[in-house]
Amino acid sequence: MRFLVLGRRGGFFSELISWMIRVVIYDICITTISEVLGVPRFVALLIFLGILAAISIGGYYLRQRNASGFED
Repeated sequence: MRFLVLGRRGGFFSELISWMIRVVIYDICITTISEVLGVPRFVALLIFLGILAAISIGGYYLRQRNASGFED
């Protein structure tokens, strides 16, 4: 069953390439943060994860605020 799902989405190699592209983009972002701020890569990783968390929390609150509910 698992192989059928992978086959429908484009196969193993397309998933692998997609994953590798994401890793490279994340590495570029972390390296840039590290060089610009002059901090170690681990600190840059924590800053990057903090930025991603802030974006996701902000998006969640915006979605909840703009969602039409029964409590109006």
